[in-house]
Amino acid sequence: MTYLQHPVAEDRPVRIALIGAGWIGRFHGESIARRIPNARLEAIADPVLPAVQELATTLGVTKISTDTADVLADPDVDAVLIASPMRFHSDLIAAAARSGKDIFCEKPGGRTIEELDAAIDAAASAGVVLRFGFNRRYSSDFAAARKLIDDGAVGVPQLLRSLTRDPGTETGLSNPERIAPGTIFLETLIHDFDTLNWLNPGAVPVRVHAVADALVAPEAKAGGLLDTAAVTVTYSNGAIAVAEANFNALYGYDVRGEVFGSAGMVTAGTPQATNATSYTAAGIASDTSRLNIHLFHDAYTDELVHFADDVAARRGYAGGRTTAGASPAAVAASSVAAPGGVDARNALAIALAAFKSAQTGLPVEVSDIAELQAAEAARVLQGAGA
Repeated sequence: MTYLQHPVAEDRPVRIALIGAGWIGRFHGESIARRIPNARLEAIADPVLPAVQELATTLGVTKISTDTADVLADPDVDAVLIASPMRFHSDLIAAAARSGKDIFCEKPGGRTIEELDAAIDAAASAGVVLRFGFNRRYSSDFAAARKLIDDGAVGVPQLLRSLTRDPGTETGLSNPERIAPGTIFLETLIHDFDTLNWLNPGAVPVRVHAVADALVAPEAKAGGLLDTAAVTVTYSNGAIAVAEANFNALYGYDVRGEVFGSAGMVTAGTPQATNATSYTAAGIASDTSRLNIHLFHDAYTDELVHFADDVAARRGYAGGRTTAGASPAAVAASSVAAPGGVDARNALAIALAAFKSAQTGLPVEVSDIAELQAAEAARVLQGAGA
């Protein structure tokens, strides 16, 4: 007799190359090497060789390079994690896509809509996975808030709020002159913009009005620094959202969200590191998180768990879509909407509109920046008639 060939999924980890060995790259590399069950850190590339060597030694990686072309040409690399400076993101996405690599990229995916569109198109043409690092979706409290919204707890969203206050010191910002103009919109508030979009499913931003200033380091304003901002976003479903940011919160890293609607309200986030609170003669106190990798430690891990599962599923590796190691809330969130190209594009459009509005003092129609589409269908909410 002649045996029939029966395909069996290959049992091997997703092999990921890290591009960028800076502080967030180091944390992501550690997550891949130590906390993602079905992934392996295959290689590291960064132009700064000592940084690559130090991280490779710490994580036991043998393949290192100062040239990203090496990891893109490596047949043993399934996917890349792009943690380079923002100005390189779109070109690296496109190059990785042309090399057939699946891609996880830190936000934003580009500096302009045109850059990002070219990167998204390259990934779509290659048929590879493309995900972006909007980690708040994977935070347990934000994921729980989104589920409550889907279940109708707020009814029709009417008012939304998201804030980011970076931890600071009494001496203020270190080297404020090195912070590029627009950073507060393109690299900080872009997280809030994605959060607002995600917590208002089915709607797209239509109008943006931003006010920003250098209140922490006014001496650096002449160089383009903006360290404090408030942004109003009007959505296609009529909801009004406010996003705010500041670079110097003395009490810790503070990220919160809120959605108010026709049937109620949900909130998410707290600067408190734990629920432990002391009550003494000095007053009531609790510890706060001081770094994003502490406040969102599990969220950073869970977004990569989801990415590795997506890559494994696309490549037919055994164990794909296991979400092994992820929290239940993160699994629920990832099943709703993993942040892809449309999400990255919508958040970038708000950021660019906000930057323009802050410069002119006038509201900006988002359609002047880009024509947008909703990343997902509007939810039919139980409380919609309330």
